[in-house]
Amino acid sequence: MVNKQTMHTEEDIWRILENVCDPEVPVLTIQDLGIIRKIKMQDSHSIEITITPTYSGCPAMNTISTQIRMELAAHGFTHITILEELSPAWTTDWMTEKGKEKLSAFGITPPQYTTKNNPREWDAIIPCPRCYSTKTELISQFGSTACKALYKCLDCLEPFDYFKCH
Repeated sequence: MVNKQTMHTEEDIWRILENVCDPEVPVLTIQDLGIIRKIKMQDSHSIEITITPTYSGCPAMNTISTQIRMELAAHGFTHITILEELSPAWTTDWMTEKGKEKLSAFGITPPQYTTKNNPREWDAIIPCPRCYSTKTELISQFGSTACKALYKCLDCLEPFDYFKCH
């Protein structure tokens, strides 16, 4: 834990926020998702964090805001403001490569395309995160959460989630 009397730098804040995970996909941090838009330090005890939800109305945002507050409070911040910024809308393009690797290791196929080169769903090639086969089929447009689709591998026969590109 950082000394509560220490004046934090923006770099310190980024390091502190590495401990805040997405409650729906706990293998990812909010930094992996790319939802932190701005960090504004007003003084040694006051901070403003701007975040963008992965989609408007995302049920995880209240939990994420609470986790951010708790993490910053543990490091001496007493005045914490969390703002939500909806524009520009979040995109999977903001996810880090490290986050995509974590998803794959967790058994979820990460987004395979960018918003600029996203093919129509029926043309998309979505590899299995277990055996890496590209012989897969869409089972449902929605998986365990709204941001994922459910696929089945035709080689290993395992179902898996695909983190949709948007």
